[in-house]
Amino acid sequence: MEREAVLALFDRYADTVYRAALGYVRSPQEAEDVVQTVFLKLLEGDIAVYPGKERAFLTKVTINHCKNLLRAARRHETVELEEAVSLTQPEDRDLFLAIMELPEKVRTVVILHCIEGYSFREISEFLHIGVSAVSMRLRRAKSILKKQLGRD
Repeated sequence: MEREAVLALFDRYADTVYRAALGYVRSPQEAEDVVQTVFLKLLEGDIAVYPGKERAFLTKVTINHCKNLLRAARRHETVELEEAVSLTQPEDRDLFLAIMELPEKVRTVVILHCIEGYSFREISEFLHIGVSAVSMRLRRAKSILKKQLGRD
């Protein structure tokens, strides 16, 4: 891809890629590295991104890269999540920390659906699972969060 096109995508979607990566790697520094790697892949490779599908494409590339990172090796030293998150409302902070404590499978669905706004169908394509599996994982996450937080 041309440099200008990648820069335009970076300006528009870097935050989305960062949030998706943070949900997987749980480390702000590693999430920043993932953002850089994803956009470098666009610069270095002969990759075609279809107009109107940029966000979905970048999310899928991010998820795949994060899975590869986690598979490759366990990271040695990370920053505590509480230090990395600076939410103004205490209930927002509690909810975010509770979401980050969810098992990876359900946490990913919560982040992609509730925070990023992807549909069940889109999430099922990203994660290579059925739409009913996405629905079930979200239902499980809500149940776990309700027990942890004691509210809807």
